[in-house]
Amino acid sequence: MVAYGEFRSGYGGDKEDTRMVFFGLRYILETYLLRQWTIEDVEKSEKFYRTHMAPAMTSFPFPKDLFLRFIEKHDGYFPIKLEALPEGICVNAHVPVYQITSTGEFAPLCTYLEVILTMIWYPTTVATLSRRARDVIEAAFEQSVEGGAVSPLVPSRLHDFGFRGCCTVEQSVLGGVAHLLNFDGTDTLSAAYYAQFELNDGEPIGVSIPATEHSVMTSWPSERDAILNMISHFGSGIFACVMDSYDYAKALAEVVPSIAQAQKGAGGYMVLRPDSGDPVEAVIAALEAAEKVFGVDTNSKGYKVPRGCGVIQGDGIDLQKLSEILAAVLEKGFSAEAVAFGMGGGLLQKVNRDTMSFATKLSHVVYADGTPADIMKTPTGDSAKISFPGSLAVKRVGGVPTVFPAEGGHVALEENLLKVVYDHGPIQNTWKNFKQLRQQVAQEWAALPKAADVVSEPLAEKVAKVRHDRHI
Repeated sequence: MVAYGEFRSGYGGDKEDTRMVFFGLRYILETYLLRQWTIEDVEKSEKFYRTHMAPAMTSFPFPKDLFLRFIEKHDGYFPIKLEALPEGICVNAHVPVYQITSTGEFAPLCTYLEVILTMIWYPTTVATLSRRARDVIEAAFEQSVEGGAVSPLVPSRLHDFGFRGCCTVEQSVLGGVAHLLNFDGTDTLSAAYYAQFELNDGEPIGVSIPATEHSVMTSWPSERDAILNMISHFGSGIFACVMDSYDYAKALAEVVPSIAQAQKGAGGYMVLRPDSGDPVEAVIAALEAAEKVFGVDTNSKGYKVPRGCGVIQGDGIDLQKLSEILAAVLEKGFSAEAVAFGMGGGLLQKVNRDTMSFATKLSHVVYADGTPADIMKTPTGDSAKISFPGSLAVKRVGGVPTVFPAEGGHVALEENLLKVVYDHGPIQNTWKNFKQLRQQVAQEWAALPKAADVVSEPLAEKVAKVRHDRHI
């Protein structure tokens, strides 16, 4: 039995930009597939399934003997072969990102493992969303910032604010690390820690700055006192202060001018953080206050850059709102470098498996009598859900990862991007460190067409033949 997993659309169903960043395989592989099953596991599973059948809580089918046999024959490891694309690769929709093969008596294990492997949708979707946000930010930088899209400021412009909104620490790691493929700003410490010590040989990956939140601001006798305390500790560097604990307009009009001389004397960079109201209006108000209090310089592209002051908007940010804010900032004549963003729920929570339509589909079976059959799904009225038949391979054609039948000599072993990462137990895998993955994502995303036909001619011919033979 052979099954494969694919993303069927771009982020949010986008048809113009179907690129994606494949990520998260290593975590799922090392956490779940490399775990050895024991007889105790099988006994617990049997007990569970004895009471799982509705409505009377009676016995549900469970192949106990099958699991006992692979414990005996394969030392408790799943007797399947898993092929997958390299992590950090960028591909268009409908390219298989993994392929599972199980044979003989263990063929049903394809179905058992589908659920776990399908969870690759989450880190891949977050990585793609984060990369799409970087596209928007880079375009604004290209228009309004000296240095353009390659400015060293770009990696700090989208900050992960999502830790407390996650449902588990594990989710924060999977999503937060995916974001770090594209940016280095994060307050999701679990992800920064994991990326540094588990994926990057101990070298730092994620960074942040000192920043207040509302409890800090309201604990002081006044907002002015709170800000002066920040200046005394961090004024020579970069720090942020939330400004809407009481009256945002008054804070901009009265409090910020009252601390201006102290901040100018410290010589660092103060970031104003609005956290309520209309995000577009709040950012523009902060920039105009910064211009009035600290002054601005006009860069070579004709855009205003506040002196020693900027804004971070972390409330209500998603891809659409981020785009709207940047458009308004540029329209008001300010440079995009004056604004950064914090994205919390919009980054790590407001995605699901349907965001990029991830699915795992059966593609080949061998029946009990030895007859092989290529399998495909062709639902009426939804061409996006058509699946590919047979065992598959992926190779670059003109730089674009393209899908071929595995048989027929179309793809040499060394050309196939689907590499074996697990084969009836652990194998020796060579994983790139996180810094290398970042570089790979940046290069491949820029080079890959926004949309592409990834179905090779041999596969198209096979699809037509299977449809005909099965009277589809």
